[in-house]
Amino acid sequence: MSEYIEKVLKKIKERDLNEPEFLQAVEEVLKTIKPVIEKHPEYESLAILERMTEPERIITFRVPWVDDNGKINVNRGYRIQFNGLIGPYKGGLRFDPSVNQSIMKFLGFEQIFKNALTGLPIGGAKGGSDFDPKHKSDMEIMRFCQSFMTELQRHIGPDVDVPAGDIGVGAREIGYLYGQYRRIKDRYDGGVLTGKGLEYGGSLARTEATGYGLIYFMREMLKANGNQSLEGKTVTISGSGNVAIYACEKAQMLGAKVVAMSDSNGCIYDENGIDLLTIKHIKEVERGRIKDYLKYHQNAKYIERTSDDSPIWEIKTDIALPCATQNEVTLNSAKKLVENGVIAIGEGANMPCEIAATEYFLEKGVLVAPAKAANAGGVATSAIEMSQNSMRYYLSFEQVDNMLEAIMVNIFKSTQEACKTYNLANNYVAGANIAAFTKLAKAMIAQGII
Repeated sequence: MSEYIEKVLKKIKERDLNEPEFLQAVEEVLKTIKPVIEKHPEYESLAILERMTEPERIITFRVPWVDDNGKINVNRGYRIQFNGLIGPYKGGLRFDPSVNQSIMKFLGFEQIFKNALTGLPIGGAKGGSDFDPKHKSDMEIMRFCQSFMTELQRHIGPDVDVPAGDIGVGAREIGYLYGQYRRIKDRYDGGVLTGKGLEYGGSLARTEATGYGLIYFMREMLKANGNQSLEGKTVTISGSGNVAIYACEKAQMLGAKVVAMSDSNGCIYDENGIDLLTIKHIKEVERGRIKDYLKYHQNAKYIERTSDDSPIWEIKTDIALPCATQNEVTLNSAKKLVENGVIAIGEGANMPCEIAATEYFLEKGVLVAPAKAANAGGVATSAIEMSQNSMRYYLSFEQVDNMLEAIMVNIFKSTQEACKTYNLANNYVAGANIAAFTKLAKAMIAQGII
């Protein structure tokens, strides 16, 4: 590692000692961009790394709301406007008890690079709250969203900052958030939030975009390594939310056999192949648990989670798609996957693999589609939604899907090109980081010391 990178990492670790997720995200990026730093010694005098790893703005606020029993509750809200070099801040909102400043900063930092890879004019941000939407009534969620937006609306706008959904924030929450924004502003700014309902400015194919995009990237990666394809491959997918469901759908469309999916309690294994219609009914209609799959398919197996390692990674598979949350694939899980013959990992969640797990996969010759590249389909389609709102025009599902596919193909090409330029073989983790970093560094230099 270069002296400059070591110096910056040391300073960040001293300053942000209590932010482990953020430190992990920064370390993962800085370690991989060493060849670029060595090629451009002038980046040190311009403080490129120092400026890129410090958010432009951190907004923290109180969110008071009243539950159905009349009790007043108070949560903490965040918006990390990390970097607006190439466009308005763009990134999702996460409502989950685990949300804290470290997680918000890690997600915002990742978002800068992800958004740069899309080739679209969007900067990086992230936000959310430690509010837990599980087991809350619709009215409680509405009251929370209205209180959250009452503060957030001061800091966002179609040309300023455009949030979207993430864990715990789906179509219902986006609707309540947008309704409150419109009420306060007294105007229709459709482009201020993405992931909206189709009835009021949303985009076709947005729901499917992150999962579909993951599979498009995976397809290109397999094709570039031995002209392989998804057809006939066995796939396991962690999670059973939006990303996991539509990664499963597109993988099945391309001939793969998805045999397992999961939630935080455990996983289901169906050797005949997952019945996606059942999963959709359980998760999108009933809002139930993955274990409920057994009510409809009694020959399937349910494996309860009993440790930090999800049992889904013990199932023999060709391709593993972690689509749940950060650091879900530990080194121990990585070893089990390699032992069982996995050939490729596709990161559908943000930073789902621990650094040690990623390094182990690369050491053992497993192909890794990194989240910054493979997970970019959702935000890319959000940017397409923003364009439609600006044009006051709607594109068809096929048009949006074709644009998404083209963007994911181009992301893989730029990642692959960076690998070739810096002799990285098929280390797409480093390639994606370098491709994005190079673009951001050039924009930073062009805009002066800001």
